[in-house]
Amino acid sequence: MTQTKFIFIAAIIISSLAGCGGGGAKVEATTTNTTMGQELMDLNDSYKKGILTEKEYNRAKKNIMNRYD
Repeated sequence: MTQTKFIFIAAIIISSLAGCGGGGAKVEATTTNTTMGQELMDLNDSYKKGILTEKEYNRAKKNIMNRYD
């Protein structure tokens, strides 16, 4: 797995867990230099490989598309 894909998947997991509470949990933002198309292709690859559930895939896809609005 490339470093970019690892960072992308880690960001998805962190963003999914951010809403789980934890009170004092800190979340760090990571800036990437990828395009929306590349992010969507990486996301789709992760979904096809079974790394993400359909629900996680749809939520992450929506988040990506909202960032580029």
